[in-house]
Amino acid sequence: MANHNNFHDLPYFIHISQQTASLLRLQMSSPSIHPQFRSKAVCTLNCRHCTTVICNRGMKAILLGDTRVELFSTDVPPFRVQLVEKDYMTRNCRCRIRDVACLGCGNVIGYHVTRPCERCLDSCNNGHFWMFLSDGVSAKERLDSTGVKTLLWAHLVKENTPTGCLGEAKYELLCR
Repeated sequence: MANHNNFHDLPYFIHISQQTASLLRLQMSSPSIHPQFRSKAVCTLNCRHCTTVICNRGMKAILLGDTRVELFSTDVPPFRVQLVEKDYMTRNCRCRIRDVACLGCGNVIGYHVTRPCERCLDSCNNGHFWMFLSDGVSAKERLDSTGVKTLLWAHLVKENTPTGCLGEAKYELLCR
């Protein structure tokens, strides 16, 4: 491996649990999305602190444990975040989560659900396990291939590979 002078040049690798890997494989193998989420816009998410592009497969969402909380989510590991600290339990349910920080500036901008609880899995959910706080990221709706209409999640599966947040090679290394 080449020598790198700073962490920005390091390849992006994360350790994911066996359960998370299984859930990710399930998401990737299932091209269908719950009808409730098919009409949602696909967003590019940027860190509010340094404007680093975090992901290009974002969705505006609400927190299952507290529906008053608006946030953004994505279905694949984002390419410019790092898991930080240890897992902890949420206040409103039994999900285990771990904070994620932007690799551009180091600020915590969201969290990853490392072990979803049964209640949340049984609820109507979008299948996303990477969550970003509204005060941590800004979102811009993406346009479809015509450049005129907003890209919707119903069309994202057809137009994009499941590597939307990782590069093809990095996705293969992480998810194989």
